[in-house]
Amino acid sequence: MNQKLGLKENWKQFSLLVLINAFVGGMVGLERSIFPQYAQEIFGIESNTAILSFITAFGITKAVTNLMTGRFANRFGRKPLLVFGWLFAIPIPFILMYATSWNWVIFANILLGINQGLTWSSTVVMKIDLVGEKNRGLAMGLNEFSGYLAVGIIAFLSGYVANKYGITPYPFYIGIGISVVGLIMSYLFIKDTRTFVAIEKDSNSTSSLKNVFLDTTFRNRTLSSVTQAGLVNNLNDGMIWGLLPIILLQADYDSKSIGIITAVYPTVWGIGQLFTGRMSDIYSKKGLLFWGMLLQGIAILILPFTEDFIFMVAIAFILGLGTALVYPTFLSAIATATNPTQRAESIGAFRFWRDSGYAIGAILSGIIADLLGVPFAIISIGIITICSAGIIKLRMPEKINSEP
Repeated sequence: MNQKLGLKENWKQFSLLVLINAFVGGMVGLERSIFPQYAQEIFGIESNTAILSFITAFGITKAVTNLMTGRFANRFGRKPLLVFGWLFAIPIPFILMYATSWNWVIFANILLGINQGLTWSSTVVMKIDLVGEKNRGLAMGLNEFSGYLAVGIIAFLSGYVANKYGITPYPFYIGIGISVVGLIMSYLFIKDTRTFVAIEKDSNSTSSLKNVFLDTTFRNRTLSSVTQAGLVNNLNDGMIWGLLPIILLQADYDSKSIGIITAVYPTVWGIGQLFTGRMSDIYSKKGLLFWGMLLQGIAILILPFTEDFIFMVAIAFILGLGTALVYPTFLSAIATATNPTQRAESIGAFRFWRDSGYAIGAILSGIIADLLGVPFAIISIGIITICSAGIIKLRMPEKINSEP
């Protein structure tokens, strides 16, 4: 078969990958709005640090798995990693339904981290393989749109089901359906995309990196600037994931209202990427990253100063918009700055640091919240996010290339 790069040329396989990534995102959305209430009602856990421990377990595991997926993608293929990742998802809802201690919950989130690292990383790399350079930002926008829209939808649904039928077991039935369908579709309908790398390699003149991990992390000004912003983005997302429902519970919101507010952020994040992904193909990637991180920081700083429902929804909207500006741009910038043969590994290194932010954010915000209060923790994370925008402004070159 004569293979060609391009979104139009590979739209069937690309569309299937977009759909599968929605199922991937749905597994995260399952926990998004209900977990602080789940921890308090089922296990009697009140400590912010203890509640956030599940995010820490998830973040560390996903980060390490991202790194391994990037390195193994060329060796074993993209599809085997995708299918293998879904096998880790199957037990998660059953563990959460029947857990007898918090340690089982943490174990479930370790499995979730492995699942997300393998499946999401695989779909990202496969889409980049298929589309080539022209529509790379659009491809990443569609990928992240499907994943995070699903996070928002399932966060709302799980909150709604918990409010109507109880915190367990009914919300977790959604997870059973997601994991089974995701596994079957990945095994039956997805084709590996490694062969597309050779096609792009012939027409790509981007220099090879000397050490992919070190260059992505520290030495290359473009890659390292993007990487630190990715880490901070997920650092504040880890804080929002854990502390926003706690704030809303303290303000006497019910599960349905918490579900709405916590769903607005990832839903705007998801839908916004339909537009911001394409924007990253046209406009300055540096500019999009700077303004996106700045908007996030401002929204987070405002968060502790209101309990009004409408204002909370507006803050969630601004936070989602800021995240939508940066998320597809992160991956598009990394892909542009790396040689096709090293791209999967560089994306793996970036996603390692980005998702380490979940663990760092959960630990940092949890400790600060327990010592100084939740508002102080949120303000601290907001300041860190604004500083990240400053690093983008001062360190990242206007023109993206693979040179330090």
